Amino acid sequence: MKAILTALLVSVSTLASFAADTNAGAASPSIAKGSRCFELRTYYAAAGKLEALNARFRDHTCALFKKHGMEIVGFWIPTDKEKGAENTLVYILAHKSREEAKKSWAAFGADPDWKKARAASEVNGKLTDKVESVFLGATDYSPIK
Repeated sequence: MKAILTALLVSVSTLASFAADTNAGAASPSIAKGSRCFELRTYYAAAGKLEALNARFRDHTCALFKKHGMEIVGFWIPTDKEKGAENTLVYILAHKSREEAKKSWAAFGADPDWKKARAASEVNGKLTDKVESVFLGATDYSPIK
């Protein structure tokens, strides 16, 4: 009986762990089934480097995102100075899944063209002070999934 209980506890623990990994913390039943995985990224540019950061995205990064299977939803800059108009770039990517996002980012990071573009753009110092990333699932009533 003790062996059966132990096996059951291990099975439940394993299933819970698997569910946590595959669900990636999604607690709301309002997340649409089959939604793509969206990634909200916020870049805080180093002082005076926002336009250089924009140029790197415009001239190199966007094409590399597409090359590695990342769909660009859009890019934005706050319009209010107190909300980061001088140093903040926000964008959203769409991925087929969280696992595909992980694979795409790994391939992107290893891409020699990315390494070259990054090195060239940062010859006078890093372009960003901080980068934040949040993964999102579309709600069942969202017009974009």
